[in-house]
Amino acid sequence: MDEALYPLTILATGLYGRQLPPQDGAPIRLVVPWKYGYKSIKSIVKIMLVEEQPESSWNLSSTFEYGFYANVNPNVPHRRWSQESERRIGELTRRSTLMFNGYERQVAHLYEGMDLHANF
Repeated sequence: MDEALYPLTILATGLYGRQLPPQDGAPIRLVVPWKYGYKSIKSIVKIMLVEEQPESSWNLSSTFEYGFYANVNPNVPHRRWSQESERRIGELTRRSTLMFNGYERQVAHLYEGMDLHANF
């Protein structure tokens, strides 16, 4: 709930001044800019509030890949590649990956006390 209610979290209904098209997640898309892109839900059709952490298809099929919280964290090595650097679309050179995708100052407090290696 802390992530969902945080002011940087966006429920998008449009894109570039137009209504969100189906291929971009219509009718509503969740955007959480400090997380890996796959954690930003593409299309919301129902919201359920539950007491326990839910299982997801990603967590069930790839338990060794990324954890439930899956924040951008260059300090946790992936099993198959380094997350220490990234290459942005349109750029030829790699740059250092920023913690929480550059939003560390704004969102790090949401994860205080959490083992970010276990819950990467």
